[in-house]
Amino acid sequence: MTLPLLVAAVAFAASTPPPSNGCTAAESHQFDFWIGDWNVIDPAGKVAGHNRIESILGGCVLSENWDGAAGGRGKSYNAYDTTAKVWRQFWVDARGGVLQLEGGLVGKDMVLRSTRPGARVDRITWTPNGDGTVRQHWESSDDGGKTWKTEFDGRYERTRSGPAGKSSD
Repeated sequence: MTLPLLVAAVAFAASTPPPSNGCTAAESHQFDFWIGDWNVIDPAGKVAGHNRIESILGGCVLSENWDGAAGGRGKSYNAYDTTAKVWRQFWVDARGGVLQLEGGLVGKDMVLRSTRPGARVDRITWTPNGDGTVRQHWESSDDGGKTWKTEFDGRYERTRSGPAGKSSD
């Protein structure tokens, strides 16, 4: 390597920030209670589907992989937006459905909301329970949030013991 190229390489290396060690702020891990392999049980006690939630990209993102018992499939990415100070979820399913949500912790619950065109509002609440299960309650409102109806109510039960779904990338 010639001297000018060596000097340029050293200058570039000095100006390049070191690689990130992931998202270490506490806010980035507020939703970690959802990480795991889960059977999702409906209010009638039937399996609604299976969901695998993984921590990816150095702990900065939760990746959701849903397989419904009736054949529906979907994925979401969830991350804490440090600039806006909110959690964001981007959901897409195999039928072309897209849902974008944002919000954050309300007490111990993760509450994310989305407004669709018109008056439709979606509100999804994840509640960690003392027995290790998680409740997901999805509600919608067609009057801007004055009244709500349940779209989905599921209890997440781990399919195996111990922390599951943790990966680095």
